[in-house]
Amino acid sequence: MVSTRLKKIFALSIPLFIVHGIEEFVTHFYDSDAWDQAIFGNFFGNLSTHGATFVTFQIMFWLLLIISFLLLLGEKWQFRILAIAGVIYIYEFQHIFKAISIGGYYPGLITALAFPIVAYFFWREWFRILRSNKKI
Repeated sequence: MVSTRLKKIFALSIPLFIVHGIEEFVTHFYDSDAWDQAIFGNFFGNLSTHGATFVTFQIMFWLLLIISFLLLLGEKWQFRILAIAGVIYIYEFQHIFKAISIGGYYPGLITALAFPIVAYFFWREWFRILRSNKKI
């Protein structure tokens, strides 16, 4: 059900996400992005570094367990879970929009420029599979 092409697109996006995360860290994205501050600043702002690290680990572990379980349910769920990555590819457009709105570089922009390309190929393949497998 999940094509080799879709798996390859996702696999190739993993190093892109890693480099993108490094770019965001190095350029202090977390200090300049209002959404990031609204989501994480209010929640983690009152915790010690150790407390914030502990909570982050717990949440990531819970997500790992949930996603692992869903992946064990078979290819239908593997296909559905891949859509989460596809949504994130589109969400990364925010870097481009922010850069246009400020008329210059916005933290994470350089690597974010690759996400529209990845998103195009990903969603084209995802919808091709969806059309060919009506029972998904």
